[in-house]
Amino acid sequence: MKKLAKIKYLPNNFKVIEVGDYVECAVSGKKINIENLTYWNVELQEPYYSYKEASKKREIQNKK
Repeated sequence: MKKLAKIKYLPNNFKVIEVGDYVECAVSGKKINIENLTYWNVELQEPYYSYKEASKKREIQNKK
C-alpha cells in the first residue's frame, strides 16, 4: 500500500476521486485496501476498517 486514495462515498458504491491504493479508517486509522473497502458512512464521508469500527462510530454519533 503506497498511496492514499481520495474517495467520494455514495449510498451503494464509491467513486475514486484521486487514484490510490488505500484509505484510512476514520476510527482506528488502519489502512484499508481499496479492493477490501466495504464499510463507510455517506453522510460523514468516512471509511471504516470493519463492522466493528462502523458500529463504534455509530455509538459515538448516537451519544451526541
